[in-house]
Amino acid sequence: MIDAISRLPVFSFLWPGMLWLFALVGVLAAGYVWLDRRRRHAAVHLPALKTVGVATRSGAGWRRHVAPVLILLALAALIAAIARPQAVMMLPSRIETVVMVLDLSGSMRAQDIKPSRLRAAQQAATILMDAQPAGVSVGVVAMAGTAAVAQAPTRSREAVTTAIERLQPQGGTALGNGLLIALTTLLPQVAPDAERLMNDDTPPPRKPPALANPPADTEPVKPGSYTSGAIVLFSDGESNAGPAALRAAQLAAEQGVRIYTVGVGTPEGVVLSVDGWSARVRLDEKVLKEVADATGAEYFRLEDAAELKRVYRALNARLAFDKRSQVEITALFAALGALLAACAGLLSLWWFGRVL
Repeated sequence: MIDAISRLPVFSFLWPGMLWLFALVGVLAAGYVWLDRRRRHAAVHLPALKTVGVATRSGAGWRRHVAPVLILLALAALIAAIARPQAVMMLPSRIETVVMVLDLSGSMRAQDIKPSRLRAAQQAATILMDAQPAGVSVGVVAMAGTAAVAQAPTRSREAVTTAIERLQPQGGTALGNGLLIALTTLLPQVAPDAERLMNDDTPPPRKPPALANPPADTEPVKPGSYTSGAIVLFSDGESNAGPAALRAAQLAAEQGVRIYTVGVGTPEGVVLSVDGWSARVRLDEKVLKEVADATGAEYFRLEDAAELKRVYRALNARLAFDKRSQVEITALFAALGALLAACAGLLSLWWFGRVL
């Protein structure tokens, strides 16, 4: 419910000084009420006027008020149009490329989600890919101890499906590397910065460092402002190799790229036994939430296969409608005013044989 309310249009006016004209609507409404009372008073105290037809027209019941009310509403709509209203709305974003990163680490073998975390992630990625419009290219990055492009962005759904289905669990988890490879796949120009981060093992700062002498002609990019593409990460959040995921998220945020994260697994985890060793593997939501928050995106949890469709619908909605834009809607109010005025004239002509 809160999310729905946040999507309602936020109104403002380019010429708010013209709103004083609404006072004229109040004056005209008061004048109509005064004239109507005077007419009814005359009909009661001067019965002879009935021969002229005044009382007959006045006694038409509620119908006689419809046309004047519609005219007043039409005038109000036209005055609003004069003030040039505008609304901040959620519009379809022109997304062209979606790069999906799938975690193939050993912990993705866990079966706290049936049939397994990896299989659930593959199903979710396939459904999300199928939901994209035909003009959207989809790429796949496989991430384990290292990361590589399993499928370059393409509009061929068959090629993407094949790439997703052939992914197999591997050893290690380099979450940061996976995100950096996805970012360079989306924006090749950031490859030098991504390579530098891959070779830098220092802990990430909580906030991106400020430039000592920022260029005067350069404006900072707002996180989430890049609307031509997005990254979707399917992972249980655990990482033990490569740069920190938050560092990669900060680089993506500097480019305005959103990284939506899907947590695959349960917070309590499960004991996983592979090749003679056993360990409890849990869903690490903290890092996944930090990555999404840093890039202006959202985090989703895929706890079981039954929630797969719900997660897909919510995620697909974000990819399809994630652009807030301020739109002038003067024409809508002008059209509404004209429509109300026309209805007033037609109803009056139909009921009383005159326009007003």
